[in-house]
Amino acid sequence: MADDDTDDFGELDSAIVDRLNSLSEEDAAQRAASLLAGLQDYELDEEDLDVLESVTEDPDAIVFLPALPVLAIVGRPNVGKSALVNRIIGRREAVVEDTPGVTRDRVNYKAEWNNRRFTIVDTGGWEPDARGINASVAAQAEVAVDLADAVLFVVDATVGATSTDEHVVRMLRASKKPVLLVANKVDDARQESDASVLWSLGLGEPWPVSALHGRGVADLLDKVLTVLPEVSAVAKEEVGGPRRVAILGRPNVGKSSLLNKTAGEERVVVNDLAGTTRDPVDEQVEIAGKYWRFVDTAGIRRRVNLAQGADFYATLRTTAALEKAEVAVVLIDVTEPISVQDLKIVDLVLESGRALVLAFNKWDLLDDERRRYLEREIEQDLSHVAWAPRVNISAKTGRHMEKLVPALETALESWDTRIPTGKFNALLAELTAEHPHPVRGGRQPRILFGTQAASRPPTFVLFTTGFLDPQYRRFITRRLREIFGFEGSPINVNMRVRERRKR
Repeated sequence: MADDDTDDFGELDSAIVDRLNSLSEEDAAQRAASLLAGLQDYELDEEDLDVLESVTEDPDAIVFLPALPVLAIVGRPNVGKSALVNRIIGRREAVVEDTPGVTRDRVNYKAEWNNRRFTIVDTGGWEPDARGINASVAAQAEVAVDLADAVLFVVDATVGATSTDEHVVRMLRASKKPVLLVANKVDDARQESDASVLWSLGLGEPWPVSALHGRGVADLLDKVLTVLPEVSAVAKEEVGGPRRVAILGRPNVGKSSLLNKTAGEERVVVNDLAGTTRDPVDEQVEIAGKYWRFVDTAGIRRRVNLAQGADFYATLRTTAALEKAEVAVVLIDVTEPISVQDLKIVDLVLESGRALVLAFNKWDLLDDERRRYLEREIEQDLSHVAWAPRVNISAKTGRHMEKLVPALETALESWDTRIPTGKFNALLAELTAEHPHPVRGGRQPRILFGTQAASRPPTFVLFTTGFLDPQYRRFITRRLREIFGFEGSPINVNMRVRERRKR
């Protein structure tokens, strides 16, 4: 759920904190065990049982939710990639228009087929440079393939293989990733022969589908599940070694300057032109005696006639960096108003579940008038991440760079935090006594049991007898922050509504 600190439930009662602090670990654990036993009276599925098996009283236990496998959908513009995405995810979420290369903000979607969940990376929303279409489409596909466990290569069967398709095929072969060739727009049996011509691409059997009508998509998805791993190899969690930091920000905000200053050398090309390289640069750096692995996402060189494409690339690169990172430093240029692009980057971090630090760059260039406006902008535009540590720095001069380390450590410590199950259920009991959930439709939903299913980010699951209002979940999230801190980390609070077993 989205993190939001606004609700109508008033300030935290200090007596609640006192009672929680005075509760012994043994009493808390006994109470939780009793609530857990009571859950046996309710209908539970396999996923519920998996969650309950992860229940632990060890505050140092690090439990990950499995990294979902990633399926990239690539192909030249207007072959029906977005229509296929909508068909797979079962809702009209990707924008579909007859105009090639309609841009969207989101490129990642969660999908499920035959009880298997996976992530789709859709590369449909990008307008290539018409003068270099082969190289542009191949480069765009390459970015997505880097992030994927398997690839769907979509070709318009009514048009056949083009030189652009052949350009992309060469890149796909070199990637060594499993590739399924999808012959789209095969609306009936008479068009099957259009698909068979695509054997010539050398990617094996073409899968004839009609994304628009759904024909053949189920068979395709059955095949997809045979090539996707159970747990992603590219998005997998890494443990150990220096903590991994993604440096994010819109073009020309100072990302490369920050990396160079921390590395103590000209490691990344710094240019006044926005955007430099396509690949993130991994660099192990030492700041204030601590080692970190920084991922710089300098992004794509923005061409004047390629503004949409560059934005699309930037989103993909940001997503790629976040997959590798544990904490994100979002750089914001204080000499300019906080932009929509800044907020989109913050939202990508929240969506990824990574820890967050806000770094306000070029602080040495700030005058009093701009500072007043900036404070107002932060209050209005960044209130939903008021929990993120803030540091004011100058990447160019190195001013206050040492403040980054405590901010990163605080955010990561929160991200790693685990609340013992007994303590969490004691808190839930206090909160529901303090503010019972409103009655809805003549019934009042009750929280039967709660547990922290994962850390990194802290993810809580509530077993309930009915749907909890979003406002009530925000209330629980807010109290978690007030009592346990979680500074710098998003918090997820999920529900599982369960009914009593029939006797």
